[in-house]
Amino acid sequence: MSDFVKVLTRKNSLRKQCQDMSVADVEKVLADLNEILEERHAEEAQAQAAEQQRMKKIAEIRKRMDDAGIGLDDLKAIKASEGPKRKVEAKYRIKGAGGTVHEWSGRGRTPVAFNEYFEKHGVTKEDTLIK
Repeated sequence: MSDFVKVLTRKNSLRKQCQDMSVADVEKVLADLNEILEERHAEEAQAQAAEQQRMKKIAEIRKRMDDAGIGLDDLKAIKASEGPKRKVEAKYRIKGAGGTVHEWSGRGRTPVAFNEYFEKHGVTKEDTLIK
């Protein structure tokens, strides 16, 4: 909590800070705070109205689903049946040190093992295409 908020939320601290202020200045601060309060009330009312609209739409969708005989489990089953994204097949293959096989789809940055292989053997990636 900032010092400013501490002063505003504690009556005695606020009183002490307002001691040297004129009545007109205190009234101005009070008017500004009331204006801010009204803005906040309006924002909250708007947020509540938006939430009510959202809940109304959800209720309409649930009713349509019930009328169609569709349950939430049915929707979850559809999403689960889609499965994960398809893996991109390897386009390039090399045999590294110790006989380990490295494969690369050709997407993204060139793997370190491929860069080292290209430098060591003086080949390009087209030379390592899987046929």
